[in-house]
Amino acid sequence: MKVKYRTVKERSEGMYKEKGSKFIGIAVPCYTEPEANDFLSEWKKEHNQARHLCYAYRFGMDDNSYRANDDGEPNNSAGAPILGQIDSFELTNTLIGVVRYYGGTKLGVGGLINAYRTAAKEALSNATTVELEMYDWVQLNFGYEDMPHIMNFLKKNNLEVKTKNFETDCTVTINLPQESSDGIKHELKSFDSLEITELGTY
Repeated sequence: MKVKYRTVKERSEGMYKEKGSKFIGIAVPCYTEPEANDFLSEWKKEHNQARHLCYAYRFGMDDNSYRANDDGEPNNSAGAPILGQIDSFELTNTLIGVVRYYGGTKLGVGGLINAYRTAAKEALSNATTVELEMYDWVQLNFGYEDMPHIMNFLKKNNLEVKTKNFETDCTVTINLPQESSDGIKHELKSFDSLEITELGTY
């Protein structure tokens, strides 16, 4: 299995105009469907006068985790061309949305395919792409009695806590380098109250 992947470093945008319609492409690094939904909600508020927000994403390394959405445009005229640009640039863990401000003139299916593809391409052309390591992401759930020992273990092994919640129980999210993932999980299982939930590899 590949241990490195390419994605965009940070948000980037591109624009395409035709017959009064304006298409704004937005590309961001993104890893999960809930995260994608948060971005899409944010963009809808940001562009609340737009007619459509079409999008596509690809996650992971197995080529099976992807989605393309036409948001009311004719079938396969928007989402598929956007996804095609993610694949053309050989990216994963990437979300692209294309916002359309309607200009009053219909473009036809061929015109829409070109417009959505070009806006997505412009967003990626303006992006900085990076090659990153794949990690195993896990969620640790444990009792307060083990908290100081587990947090010390994470610190000793240079494992950064990505999210944490210390309310009724203790929950933290960490990412593990693939070459040492199995060994670290084996050591963590020595803590009595600990449960490990596998979140995925990305």
